[in-house]
Amino acid sequence: MCWMCNDKAGLVGSPARRKFLKTAGVFGAALATGGVGAVSSVSAQEPPIPKNEIGGEAALKRLMDGNKRYVEGNISPADFQSTRAALAAGQNPFAAILGCADSRVAPELAFDTGRGDLFVVRVAGNVVTPEGLASLEFCVDVLGTQLIMVLGHEKCGAVKAAISSVQSGNQFPGHIQTLVELLRPPVQQAQGEKGDVLVNAIKANVQWGVTALQQASPILDKHFKAGTLKVVGGVYDLDTGKVTMVT
Repeated sequence: MCWMCNDKAGLVGSPARRKFLKTAGVFGAALATGGVGAVSSVSAQEPPIPKNEIGGEAALKRLMDGNKRYVEGNISPADFQSTRAALAAGQNPFAAILGCADSRVAPELAFDTGRGDLFVVRVAGNVVTPEGLASLEFCVDVLGTQLIMVLGHEKCGAVKAAISSVQSGNQFPGHIQTLVELLRPPVQQAQGEKGDVLVNAIKANVQWGVTALQQASPILDKHFKAGTLKVVGGVYDLDTGKVTMVT
């Protein structure tokens, strides 16, 4: 039985299981055996990065404070050695990012975070796909992360392609058109708004992603309704590096 289907048995969302998977680094083995005996035998221990055990509001403040440092050029020096041993045994990221695959947008840098701090899912157009959703479900339900940010960015090529498809009927080769179709609804919404279509579509796409994750059953919606998950949106400015919240 897969971990997403095992929720009724209390194996996925239990604090003991989250602690086990964070600290022991035995994701595959625990799932293969059902996890019950293994979880009960694990003694309490500190998470790999104790400072990451924070709620959604605190996590959002930490993200935005990090982005402020990034914009101002006051980023923290990288220190991979101090956390290498702890992270080899598990992970407990304080926030998850659903971002675009664009090479100019690197969430770990944009929020001045260290290795193990962010759980990043990236796909062109920062759209919600089944595989991305499954990854975020794991991050929230198993790793215990309480914040997801949908991160778009200005001048997004995927959104530009969707606008071209909607306005001119352009069709793209390979699997690109499949991605474009996922962006069609927010683009159509943006066309009816005042202002620049691309700017409005990028913002609308982030909003669509936020709503989709808040309502995604059977896992994320449960945490959102219980107040143990905060889902927000932001847009990254390529010129300044600043992330502006989208409401």
